Amino acid sequence: MNLLIDVMMMMGETLLKVLPVTLVLAIVFSVLSSVWACNPGTPWWRKSDLVTDIVYWFFVPLFGRTLRIGLLVLGASVLFNVKGADELIAFYDNGHGPLSTLPLAVQAVLFVVASDFMLYWSHRVFHGGEFWKYHAIHHAPEELDWISAARFHPVNLFLGTIAADVILLLAGISPNVMIWVGPFTMFHSAFVHANLNWTLGPLKYVIATPVFHRWHHTSLSEGGNTNFAGTFPIWDILFGTYRMPEGQLPQKYGADDDRIPVSFGAQILHPFIQ
Repeated sequence: MNLLIDVMMMMGETLLKVLPVTLVLAIVFSVLSSVWACNPGTPWWRKSDLVTDIVYWFFVPLFGRTLRIGLLVLGASVLFNVKGADELIAFYDNGHGPLSTLPLAVQAVLFVVASDFMLYWSHRVFHGGEFWKYHAIHHAPEELDWISAARFHPVNLFLGTIAADVILLLAGISPNVMIWVGPFTMFHSAFVHANLNWTLGPLKYVIATPVFHRWHHTSLSEGGNTNFAGTFPIWDILFGTYRMPEGQLPQKYGADDDRIPVSFGAQILHPFIQ
């Protein structure tokens, strides 16, 4: 019973954190896209699949936080023989090992760079073979906007973002870095999916921008197998997957698969029953 109460409280806390951030993002990107839209037309709040995006937007933080904590507890028990609530709290309170002795700002930078490198390669893996059917859910929206940023199948989340986070936290980085990294990741993910025609000039080689990532959401023939980096385009530049056609903007989005259903529940089941 106590465990259930703790889980319910955690879910409530997560929702209370996500809701105000969502409202701020909605206002910010509504204003920006009214002036600098990459693809003028239907605003995000009139998307045909808006309900699905909203469900993902609140489901993903709940799923991610719950699974992340569970895997960290399991990892501490199996790898370091840490058991019991007090031992776990002490183990993860400020991280452990050599990495935890670094200044928190340095840990945060290390976490962002290392996780982005790991996610670049896992992203490429999800674009091929049997993994694509899970990642195709993220590419399904044909009306791409900031609210689409959270549309990830749980399998994609588990083997992607959550796995990278758990590996780095088990390596010793303090969970306190999430106080900085969490808001940055949430904002930047919404930013690169926003309907904005921004390339940020020479900074396009430094940080992922809306136009950079929108090319990734085009058809495979136009660029859907390029621009895999979530935050730093340097990975695409180094490994030959960078694409930013000069003077052009992407126009059409989607997964090149008209079998993908629209509703949240059907999308969760789709990779298993197609």
